[in-house]
Amino acid sequence: MDEDDTYAGTDHTAEDDGDPTDGSVDAEEDVDGTPSDRDTGLTGTTDQDLDSNPSTHPDSESTTDFDLDLDEVVLEDTGESKGLFDDLLSGEPIFENKEVLRPSYTPHELPHREQINNMATILVTALRGETPSNILIYGKTGTGKTASAKFVSQELESTSQKYEVPCEVRYINCEVTDTQYRVLAQLANKFIEKNEAVIDDRLDRLRDLRTRATDDPEALASTEFESMEALDDRIDSLESDREEIETVPMTGWPTDRVYSTFFDAVDYHERVVVIMLDEIDKLVEKSGDDTLYNLSRMNSELDNSRVSIMGISNDLKFTDFLDPRVKSSLGEEEIVFPPYDATQLRDILQHRADVAFKAGALTEDVIPLCAAFAAQEHGDARRALDLLRTAGELAERGQADTVEEQHVRQAQEKIELDRVVEVVRTLPTQSKLVLYAIILLESNGVHNINTGEVFNIYKRLCQEIDADVLTQRRVTDLISELDMLGIVNAVVVSKGRYGRTKEISISVPIDETEAVLLSDSRLSDIENVQPFVQARFDN
Repeated sequence: MDEDDTYAGTDHTAEDDGDPTDGSVDAEEDVDGTPSDRDTGLTGTTDQDLDSNPSTHPDSESTTDFDLDLDEVVLEDTGESKGLFDDLLSGEPIFENKEVLRPSYTPHELPHREQINNMATILVTALRGETPSNILIYGKTGTGKTASAKFVSQELESTSQKYEVPCEVRYINCEVTDTQYRVLAQLANKFIEKNEAVIDDRLDRLRDLRTRATDDPEALASTEFESMEALDDRIDSLESDREEIETVPMTGWPTDRVYSTFFDAVDYHERVVVIMLDEIDKLVEKSGDDTLYNLSRMNSELDNSRVSIMGISNDLKFTDFLDPRVKSSLGEEEIVFPPYDATQLRDILQHRADVAFKAGALTEDVIPLCAAFAAQEHGDARRALDLLRTAGELAERGQADTVEEQHVRQAQEKIELDRVVEVVRTLPTQSKLVLYAIILLESNGVHNINTGEVFNIYKRLCQEIDADVLTQRRVTDLISELDMLGIVNAVVVSKGRYGRTKEISISVPIDETEAVLLSDSRLSDIENVQPFVQARFDN
């Protein structure tokens, strides 16, 4: 019998394979019809096992018709259970580009914002090399102020490059960069970085010119340099400028030195600069109007550059606290962004959804419902986008094929809870104590709570953590603040000859709110307090 007819010690004939023309055995199946070792038994086989068993070794003479590919064997499915992320990745994604639904995204088109044309009309003078008027932009959160300003700024910079007009826009978020030192330092370093790039580019071109002029003196004929000495002097001057550049540290310098460095960096070469200060009211609230005073009066001292300020604010009254000179120079042009209505929000969401989601991922009622919820929140487009994105995420986590109305309602609850958690977490300690007193009363079955009952429990809680006890009038003010934030509902009711009082009830989820309060290290000791709640007879 031939060697090819023998495998793993078993004799086979041509009749066993069912092929009278071939005396070999099918490599994928034994005579009795069971799968061969290639399919089942070798997945975990080691090199040592193969060496000790010549019948299964790839180099063995008995495998001339059966070449074993170890890489293929190792990659076979061993039947092990899938991991956590394997299960999550098994579903089809709903999103095509989720970033389109985030507030940081600047769309290529902004519907229902005629104010964009107003901004463009003001800033177009920068493309003529002139100084644009300063602009103050007002509007509630989510009305498209920042997105519109960034959109116009991008258009301004791209157009300036097309016409080779030096024009730059610098964006600062004053909620993050909220002191005069930080604003000036951040601006200075941005202009220094740009200046370094300009110097390096000029040096490369001049050095290249010098190399050509060394071989051919006529290369200087069509340039501003009359001789090699003049060219060398210019190169030396630029190299000296490059070495003297010093970036501003984020702390440590006197403010006047930071301002001087910023001033020199801006005026290094000719250009028109638009400084966009988002949340400008936060800067004024934290640091006063010194920064705005310095920036608004720079143009009278600059030789090469021109500076325009674009301020963006949610607070229409913040200019009331400015120095009259700053107010007059800063508010040369004012643009107000009104809230969106439901129809406009629907258009915005549809525009973004076409890019953000895969085709057919949204049912027909999703976008109208998101728009309706956001329209109730003062026409906040940011809230509408958050709703749509969160609804999509919830659907994707549930491995649903489409985003439906139920996902939008779940997203509304989730966002509302997240908002409550953030508001409660950032409350002052005294407000937290007042709120916890209300929660304790509600948890003990007291309804239509009055201010006196809250004050009694509040005093006990203050004693537990050794906190100062405020007057009842001040506690009443804190209750009004909680009412304004939407955390409690406080209604003034008349008790006839007994006067008037506030009836208070909690308007947020009690368990989640209590957990946030107790996560404060100072309040953690009051968790087990069981204050005495006096029984009362309601009229």
